[in-house]
Amino acid sequence: MTIIPSNNSDKKNKPKSQNARENITPAETEVDNGFESDIRPKCLKDYLGQSHLKETLKISIEAAEYRDEAMDHLLFYGPPGLGKTTLASVIANEMDVNIKITSAPALERPRDIIGILMTLKSKEVLFIDEIHRLNKVAEEILYPAMEDFSIDRTIGKGHSTKTLRVPIPKFTLVGATTRAGSLSGPLRDRFGIIHRLKFYNKEELTAIVKRTAAILNVEICQGGAEIIAIRSRGTPRIANRLLKRARDFAIVKSDGIITDKISIQALDMIKVDNFGLDTTDRDLLKLIIEKYEGGPVGIETIAAALGEDAKTIEDVYEPYLIQAGFIARTPRGRKVCSAGYEHLGYNMPSDQQCLF
Repeated sequence: MTIIPSNNSDKKNKPKSQNARENITPAETEVDNGFESDIRPKCLKDYLGQSHLKETLKISIEAAEYRDEAMDHLLFYGPPGLGKTTLASVIANEMDVNIKITSAPALERPRDIIGILMTLKSKEVLFIDEIHRLNKVAEEILYPAMEDFSIDRTIGKGHSTKTLRVPIPKFTLVGATTRAGSLSGPLRDRFGIIHRLKFYNKEELTAIVKRTAAILNVEICQGGAEIIAIRSRGTPRIANRLLKRARDFAIVKSDGIITDKISIQALDMIKVDNFGLDTTDRDLLKLIIEKYEGGPVGIETIAAALGEDAKTIEDVYEPYLIQAGFIARTPRGRKVCSAGYEHLGYNMPSDQQCLF
């Protein structure tokens, strides 16, 4: 569990050295934590994109402050890398309270979640990542905590067993998940505010790239920022990683300035194409086209052939490929759409064209 005190001031720190990744995916790793904490916005005005969500949150925050109460519990869902954790920290900063960060897999035993709940102070924010992976016991403990701000504790043994309801301060639970459909109905219904985070457009990602470059003291031109944005799969986390790779390339191969040409050369070198597809994305499309005649083919078959985990494909690769129109989910499995054939230079069979 991580406890982050409220901090309403922006801090500019020097970038930390990072190791390059062969595939650019939105999945967060340990090496990213320091880098991302440096560039994450601290308040709503610095949070770029998701304009409708920001307006809604601003109203909710101001209303909670006016009533001098904790905010309603919030659930954020959507593909990884879109800013769910960042939003939780922004909410805590705007409310001027501390935030405690944990993840559902870390809450295996009842005492894990009870210990966190018992240490919460009034209006504090508890952020649970991957909340869809909470076990049933943890969920049962959360129900009265979310609704009545109390915890049911059992004391004694055998015939002398008694249940005590212990009150806890009113707090705000922020849950994040990439699989909203996996949440149980009773848990989902206890969230007062539910929002889906959408992929970012080119203009929003360009602004994010330029902001990050300024924090890292990297000079970048408008065209260079736009190229990185276009190839970022609509995801800020990927945009920031691609910026780091372009920065390294510019330092070694040029004068340190990220121009249009440098951006293209850097991203081509790590095999991220002009649609943001990396090697694994293209291998997935080629597999379905070449081995399974364009589909349909089951996700487990795809995972086994690629040597990837099925959930990784569903959560990391598929959302963007579907949103970009390269593949489609059907009752019988995954199929490559005409855009996927065209992007890889294949001719779509005539018997497949009538299906789209």
